[in-house]
Amino acid sequence: MNDNRKLIGYIFEFGWILPSVAIPFAVITAIIITAFAVGIRVPSVAGRIEPQALNTTAPFNEPGVKELAPGKYEAVFVAQTWQFTPNQIEIPAGSDVTFIATSRDVIHGFKIVGTPVNMMVVPGQISKLTAHFPKPGIYLLECHEYCGMLHHMMFAKVIVK
Repeated sequence: MNDNRKLIGYIFEFGWILPSVAIPFAVITAIIITAFAVGIRVPSVAGRIEPQALNTTAPFNEPGVKELAPGKYEAVFVAQTWQFTPNQIEIPAGSDVTFIATSRDVIHGFKIVGTPVNMMVVPGQISKLTAHFPKPGIYLLECHEYCGMLHHMMFAKVIVK
């Protein structure tokens, strides 16, 4: 009788240990698959800048799109209360675009819907992320961090032709 209780105890203990090992393993596997198979990349901090010096410091003194090489573009954005500058960019389909962004005032979000582009835009920090745009379309760039009363109006467009 005592041996049966021990056996039942071992079975219940194994029943709790197995999920506590399997669940973290499954989560780590999903993260690895997402990172490599789906193409999600972590944005990098490309440097620091004084928010008061944005108007006189390259590349933020001339926000917009620049062609670096055939099929390679750089898009510089400045976020400030309730707007992105520029509020619209155009690139050809099949292009790789490196987004460089910073904020003039408060923390903003930088998400291009339907793409893996998703960054935090922090005052004094330069955020950088590269994405590929294979298909033509109009992609909405939206702020996903609450930045004040008109946050819901803060968006821009990425037009892929």
